[in-house]
Amino acid sequence: MVTFPEAFSLTEYFLLDRLKEGMGDRPALRYGDRVWSYSDVADRSLRLARALAVGGLHPGERVYVVLPDAPPFAWAIFGALAAGGVLCMGNPDTPIHDLAAILSYVDAAALITTPRVALDLRSAGVALPRTLLVPDTATGEDPEQAIPDAPPEELRCAIAEAPGAALPALHRDDPCIWLFTSGSTGRPKAAMHTQRDFAFNTEVYAKRTVGYQPGDRTVSVPRLFFGYATGTNLFFPFAVGATACLFSERPTPASLVAAIARYRPTVVTNVPTMIGKLLDHDEEIRAQGGQGLDLSSVRFQLSAGEALPPALLERFQRRFGGDIYDGIGSAEMFHIYASNRPGDIRPGTLGKVVDGYELRVLPEDAEGPGAPPLPPGEIGVLWVRGDSVAMGYHRDRDKSWATFHGRWCRTNDLFSIDADGYLSFSGRADDLLKVGGQWVAPIEVENALMAHPAVSLAAVVGAMDEEGLLKPKAFVVLRAGAGEGIVEELKGFVKGRLLRHKYPRWVEVREDLPRNDRGKVDKKGLRG
Repeated sequence: MVTFPEAFSLTEYFLLDRLKEGMGDRPALRYGDRVWSYSDVADRSLRLARALAVGGLHPGERVYVVLPDAPPFAWAIFGALAAGGVLCMGNPDTPIHDLAAILSYVDAAALITTPRVALDLRSAGVALPRTLLVPDTATGEDPEQAIPDAPPEELRCAIAEAPGAALPALHRDDPCIWLFTSGSTGRPKAAMHTQRDFAFNTEVYAKRTVGYQPGDRTVSVPRLFFGYATGTNLFFPFAVGATACLFSERPTPASLVAAIARYRPTVVTNVPTMIGKLLDHDEEIRAQGGQGLDLSSVRFQLSAGEALPPALLERFQRRFGGDIYDGIGSAEMFHIYASNRPGDIRPGTLGKVVDGYELRVLPEDAEGPGAPPLPPGEIGVLWVRGDSVAMGYHRDRDKSWATFHGRWCRTNDLFSIDADGYLSFSGRADDLLKVGGQWVAPIEVENALMAHPAVSLAAVVGAMDEEGLLKPKAFVVLRAGAGEGIVEELKGFVKGRLLRHKYPRWVEVREDLPRNDRGKVDKKGLRG
């Protein structure tokens, strides 16, 4: 059983404890050719915490961090937490009206962001709280350089001038981070978490399930503001004294390949969309006579956010070898609670429950976790129990009551669990299509399309035919060399693998598919 003392702080757990363990000189962060040790990060974080406290931040007040993936993101996180603030994180490329809405929703007492974001917010008429600015730099540039013509407060100046203020004593159940849902049914909601939630998942998943090690170097496709990457590319490596390697550019095959070549990571946090793009990029390089990508340094890759199609996993392993641990997590539980793992990978599944969590697949109309579970193999709604569960959603009691039941969380994800305990994902309950009176899970059609050798990526949504009836519609990205007549070929290919009512009535070829800021395919955008 994993327990934590009542006096407990995430800044201590993830950062300051490394100094007590004699790891102060170890590399904590790499950004281009520059390295910051654990002592460097701790010094900047504690200075920032004191600057925030002296500036009027009270424990429990929100600090909104809207930054690219650069080292100041780390001390912004640990500084806000050490000051007793509640950390909220946002994407600097989010439309300004959405950032403004979240700034108001969380009632932030402080904002840490770039000059561009601050200027755009002010230009939109948004009244900003105390704002600390960080330069917007390319990987390898100095993220602590002076900002020309900056408004009064720069983060580096606040750190340099920080007085010796006392920091609050924190409790394991104090609120500390609000993680945002992806907003599939409207504006994102903030799932409110306490200190212990993040340490619990780190112990049972990062350390015991996938096995982060002190010598690891980590790189991530998802950005640090997304809880998936906050864990895998900052919290988890810091918990064991490993090195988090950052790049600030938008993740593309080229920028990711450059990061892998520069840092030689042992752990890569990925998503299925980028895994497919890496394979296509590798094929293009080799078709032009190049050697292709070198992933030989990578011990394992992580995949989450959307299901990893078996055909894509097989294609990747055939080309590169190595393990990809596909898992499922959520903002409501902080991180991954079921996963494939070393020595236990079953393609097409999301593995087994992580030790310390409990899973149940219940009927969709179940009102609580005590309902009788469905038999093995039957599809229902997944419920998860564990000590990383959020307290609820900020300003949404009704949704909180529907989702949280003590330590249990109703995920609204459709799953089945087989007799051996392996989970298979069938989509979101609100994504199912009723075609000809029968339910169709889009993921089943997507996996069938991905099994075709010409398809690099596929997404399926519902669309109305001329008679006003709902039918599956597919959007596909093709690999190089796909021939004419591919649309009808793909329809027939799916018909040969699934029941006839499930095949896509329309197949639209795209150069790429839209994605949200979590890296998932944006099906709302595809539905139009």
